[in-house]
Amino acid sequence: ARACGATVVNRTDELKDEDIGTECGLFEVRKIGDEYFSYIEQCKDPKACTIVLRGAGKDFLMEVERNLQDAMNVARNVMVDARLVPGGGATEMAMAHAMNEKAKSMTGVEQWPFRAVARALEVIPRTLIQNCGANTIRTITALRAKHATPGNTTWGIDGESGDIVDMKEFGIWEPYSVKAQVYKTAVETAILLLRIDDIVSGTKKQMGGDAPPQAQASEGPEP
Repeated sequence: ARACGATVVNRTDELKDEDIGTECGLFEVRKIGDEYFSYIEQCKDPKACTIVLRGAGKDFLMEVERNLQDAMNVARNVMVDARLVPGGGATEMAMAHAMNEKAKSMTGVEQWPFRAVARALEVIPRTLIQNCGANTIRTITALRAKHATPGNTTWGIDGESGDIVDMKEFGIWEPYSVKAQVYKTAVETAILLLRIDDIVSGTKKQMGGDAPPQAQASEGPEP
């Protein structure tokens, strides 16, 4: 109905002339494998489309559908918010370097949350290095040194070879909206866990303080 400009009606006796879609240029019934499919093509102003997926098995077809859904979601995110950030762990490493630099300018316990977040952000490039089978310590140290130099915030990890490359020249970008949502969810989850830990710790402490002391067992008969 959305493709040919028709209107959906509940009963056939309520059908009117203006409800019939007349914006379809070609209607065909094609046989693919053992099934028949109706194709509505060459529409004047289509508002919907259908993608036909084929696979050798059910599991393979479900995997193709998930990949297509992910690709369409990425395209939608880019259309809604066109801002992009470098991939390959470059964004995480750049933020980790900025957090460490901020922590160096602080004294006392206030610097430790910044250092903890920096260590958490380095998990992404470290995981990419481990998946490639490269030397984790050597590569992550070289990447830290690269980001310590001004102007190298787009350097990340090649997901195939494990080498340090410039994501701008490599052509690996990620939507900003997805990255921002991931960071917000991670911080909110960490705050939630810390609150639960405080409640559990307080409950244990309260139970330990209110519990009556156990009576000592006598070694002999009572006098």
